[in-house]
Amino acid sequence: MDRLRGALDFCIRHQTVLGYSIVSLLTAASEQIFSAVVFKCPCNSANMLYGSVFLIVPAFILLLLGYMVNVRPWRLLTGSCPPEKCHDCSPWGNCARYCQVLVPVTAKALVAPFTWIAVALLRANFYECAASGNSLIKNFICKNQGEECQNLLFKVPCDEQLSTKISNEFLSLQAQSQLIGWFLIATIMTVALISTCISRCCSPVSYLQLKFWKIYSKKEQELFEIKAKEHASKLAEINIQCFFEATDPVPFHTPTNEDWQKISFLYTFNSKEQYYSMIHKYVSTNRGNSDKFQEEGENPTVLGFVDETHAIESGF
Repeated sequence: MDRLRGALDFCIRHQTVLGYSIVSLLTAASEQIFSAVVFKCPCNSANMLYGSVFLIVPAFILLLLGYMVNVRPWRLLTGSCPPEKCHDCSPWGNCARYCQVLVPVTAKALVAPFTWIAVALLRANFYECAASGNSLIKNFICKNQGEECQNLLFKVPCDEQLSTKISNEFLSLQAQSQLIGWFLIATIMTVALISTCISRCCSPVSYLQLKFWKIYSKKEQELFEIKAKEHASKLAEINIQCFFEATDPVPFHTPTNEDWQKISFLYTFNSKEQYYSMIHKYVSTNRGNSDKFQEEGENPTVLGFVDETHAIESGF
């Protein structure tokens, strides 16, 4: 039992890293299946288009899925342009705020696409097919070797032995793909490390306070889920009872639309008035009626988990 508890604690402490690792493993496994079962290079003039589609289009789809499963864009967009204010809505008016949210969201959404491309380049099937139909590579490898070399280049993905017959002076297409794949992985890891270091250096709070903040966010969301279910159950029970018994409902307070809107805003950090969440800010500013509630703050990347906790707990 102690080992199980220790394993659960480890997963909770490292849930972000484990989440990215699982996504990367699933993406790599999907690429293996696509490459082995679905992908069949035509080995003709359509190689460039066919290989490029398998290399790029799945990565683009994974990028869109990354946006869809992240809660921050939806918290920003939901209710931002209601019907009564539709004519006054302008996407350019909030462009800076959208960019502040989309930059870190895009960085996280790129994990799966980059994993797909990196694994595909290491396996080399997609790149070999696309490169064999590329005019630049064809002119580079088959320079002064006639039309026969170009026709053989199309068939390289279908016959590995043809690669040595075309030219021994250049790297094979598989070697080129694998080199590009390793350079891409090294570049991604370097950029990720530098970005993490910069984000932590620019953190407005200390390491231990950040750790406490994450614990608070998790506990607050757990209690929110429990209370929301209890409140919804009571309200549903009252309404169903009144329906079947034909009685008037007893007074039962439920947060107004304005209250829900206030706690749904994206969190901003203000060093003068420290709040650990929008609910904390709401209850500390007279239910959001104080002028302090309207004060804007910064959007440090290191505090992005404040808005994302809802996504982890509720599976939004």
